[in-house]
Order: sequence, then structure tokens, then C-alpha cells
Amino acid sequence: MSDKTCGSCSSQSGCQDNQQQQQNDEKLNQCLGRIKNKLVVMSGKGGVGKSSVATNIAVGLSMAGQKVGLLDVDVHGPSVPRILNLGDVKPEAGDGCLMPVRWSENLSVMSLGFLLPNKEDSVIWRGPIKMSLIRQFLEEVAWGELEYLVVDCPPGTGDEPISVMQLLGNDAQAVIVTTPQVLAIDDVRRSVNFCTHTGNPVLGVVENMSGFVCPHCQQTVDIFNTGGGERLAADCGVPFLGRIPLDPEMVRSGDMGYAYIKTHDHTPTAQAINAIIKPILNLSGTLQDNTAGEQKPVQTPAAGDNGHLRIALPVAEGKLCMHFGHCQQFAMVSVDQEKQTIESMDMLTPPPHEPGVLPQWLAEQNTNLVIAGGMGSRAQSLFTQNGIQVLTGAPAGTPEELVQAYLSGSLATGDNVCDH
Repeated sequence: MSDKTCGSCSSQSGCQDNQQQQQNDEKLNQCLGRIKNKLVVMSGKGGVGKSSVATNIAVGLSMAGQKVGLLDVDVHGPSVPRILNLGDVKPEAGDGCLMPVRWSENLSVMSLGFLLPNKEDSVIWRGPIKMSLIRQFLEEVAWGELEYLVVDCPPGTGDEPISVMQLLGNDAQAVIVTTPQVLAIDDVRRSVNFCTHTGNPVLGVVENMSGFVCPHCQQTVDIFNTGGGERLAADCGVPFLGRIPLDPEMVRSGDMGYAYIKTHDHTPTAQAINAIIKPILNLSGTLQDNTAGEQKPVQTPAAGDNGHLRIALPVAEGKLCMHFGHCQQFAMVSVDQEKQTIESMDMLTPPPHEPGVLPQWLAEQNTNLVIAGGMGSRAQSLFTQNGIQVLTGAPAGTPEELVQAYLSGSLATGDNVCDH
């Protein structure tokens, strides 16, 4: 058809709109084609800890060596920036797209919370605007090649979850979070039915806040009852991924902005999260084998070159100093992870103890892990920001004894004796 004929056609505007839509769809499909696994963390009930679960799953996957994107689509209450201590960070623009915020080498994050000029601004948007924003977050953010995209949805089955599922397609899988009590189960059941209507598979149900593990006697108290999530999964014919017990440190980690699963990897709560991550790792074929019946962290801390790990232990009079900031020296132990052997140990005198000094100093010593008897939450947050994992509650012992026990998986940890 000639341009003259086309120009006089009454359907010209509609044709142009269709062409533009096709171009947009092609761009979206190209972006999604670079993401292997899409996980949508959702719940029909608010207050079940969904954002904490989504964030710790994303961090855990990244610690397992996977390239992960974490997308927060809670327009009215974005909480991921606070949970990861990224509240003051602004994403950079580059080459016609928006760069996600890098939390670590393997984890990139995007949230509306990064873009609001004022943290206290209320977002008053209707459905079409939300849909447009979510689409922009998917096709105009430079996610790159990802093994996993974890999407944190607001509670309910409204605009945001509908938009996410429509845009991601039927290969996006849902992780549905609930708490054990019947009141929550009734609402969360609607999320399972929602996925049935959208044609998206449910990867599994997570029962959060399932019991409270006493930090003193290690006994579990079922504050909100237990087993509701497992019964829901059985009733709906979907997998049950596991229970996550309450831990006050999980609440504190969200308030203070450090990743719980990275700083408390030997607690019952972190072990439960790691057990939930295992079937997710199966999606990419990277599940690590563990001894039958045992729950271990998905991955030990990131090693240095060629599988070597550098561990720092605060020492006083030859044994572990229970109060981290009061040590005389640091034992810097280099180990071979594959052989589970100690290669060398140096004793270094730390600089004067001032806020923020030790995390930076130990990072300069190429430290991957700190084993301590006790450490305050703020210090743990600073170590996390410097890429150093922290293990607290270690017993008194020589550095060699503690490191060897850690390597063999037999290091028993207790209370954080310096928890302030």
C-alpha cells in the first residue's frame, strides 16, 4: 500500500499503536529471555514477613554463586532498600537504561524506594500506572544475564501481582508465604487460587514465624501455632518448602539493614531458610549435596583465589576473646576449603578500636569470615557491607581448634555474648 493511501486510511493510528506495542513486547521478551528462573514471592496476607523471606532467599542464592536480581514491586510500601541498607542509594542511568543497585557481586536490586525524592512521600497511583512502572522495571533496567529474578510483591491479589504474572509469563513460579494461624491461612489460600487462574505454577509454600527458638535453652515454643502452612500446601496439592522459626535477630537485621542469612548462617532460622533455598537451587542444577538428615548452610563464605579462605578470630591470651572489640590480637587463619586443612596462621595486632575501623581493616586483610564469641548488630552490619561473613556464639578455644571444627561442620555455636 502506498504512503498516500496509508496516510488517508482511518485505521492509521491503530496500526501505529499496534506496531509500537509489538516493538515494546519484543523488547520485553528480549530482556526476559536473559533471565533463566523467575520467582514471585507473594502472600494473600500482610505482615507475614514476605519481604524478609524474599530478600533472604535472594541473598542466599547469590551466596551460592548465582547471579540474582531482586525486584521490589511494592509500590506503596517498598521495604527492600531498608532491609539491605540501601535506603540512601540512587540508581545510575546509562546507555538508555537504568542500572540496578549492586548489593554484592552477584546480587542487583531495584525498587521504587530508590526513586522517591522523599522517603516519606506517599504514592497514590491507580492500576495502569503501576503496570507501566513494573514493565519499565523489567525492560528498562539493565539486569543482564540472571540465573534468578526474585520479585517481592505486596500482599493480596491486586494490581501488582496481576501485572507481574502477566508480564513475566507462565514460566514464572510463585513462592507463597504464610504464618501458621488460621486467620492468615484463609487469606493466603487465595494466593494459591490466584496462581491457578493465572496459569503460573506454585513452587511451594513457606510457613514463616513458625515457632520461636529460645536463645537460652534452644527449645521451640509455638507462639502462633504451627503446621498451618504445611496443611495448606497439602490441601491445595502444592509443595511445602518448610518452616522458618522466629528469631529477634531477623527483626533487627531488617531494621538495621544487614542480611540475616549472611550474618547468622548457623542459627536454626538461617538453616531453615537454607533448606528452603535448596529446591530453588535445583531449578538451575546447582544444589549442593549435604549429609542426609542434616541442615547446613547452602554455601560457606566466598573463598579467595583457588578455593582458599581467610578467617579472622579475635584472640586474648591464646584463646577466642568473647567480646569482639576487646581483643589483644587477631588470629588470621588461611585454609584450603577443599582439603579442609589449615595452611597458615598469623597473629596481627588490630588498630585502636573505634566504630567502623575493624571492619575496614579486616577487609584490607582479605578476610572472608570472622568467627567471634559475640558482636553487636551494628558491627555485623558493617562487616556485611564490607563483604565479610560473621559467625557469632563460638565457644572459647584456640584458633586452630575453632577453625578445624568450622571446616568439619562440627563447630557448635551458642548465644551471641556481646549482643547490644
